[in-house]
Amino acid sequence: MYGFNVKFNGSFDEAITRVTEELQKEGFGVLTEIDVKATMKKKLDIDKLPYKILGTCNPVLANQALTAEPDIGLLLPCNVVVREEEDGSVTVAFMDPAAVMTLVEREGVEQLANEVKAKLERARDALVA
Repeated sequence: MYGFNVKFNGSFDEAITRVTEELQKEGFGVLTEIDVKATMKKKLDIDKLPYKILGTCNPVLANQALTAEPDIGLLLPCNVVVREEEDGSVTVAFMDPAAVMTLVEREGVEQLANEVKAKLERARDALVA
């Protein structure tokens, strides 16, 4: 599996705010925000449910990863998806860096990926607390 998720008990906009706050507590900032719903409407005139991709980064850990493997930037940032489901519920999904980093065959990268995963899991768990 390449990710893990949680159902959020609140609105789509509340989920964006809360996940951003919880990520900040773990040292992550949101570098990019892609509004998939708006893009699909504009480019294809297709109506979609709310769906945003947040490109998140922990600068300290990203620097360590880039130092270990310069091309690791191809696998960064860590994406977090917030999406509204057909039933009106909201799902927050996190990329699993440990799964993605298995593609990198450099010493120390696996340990770093596990550290990032633990931080993302804490942010996920805080969304249901």
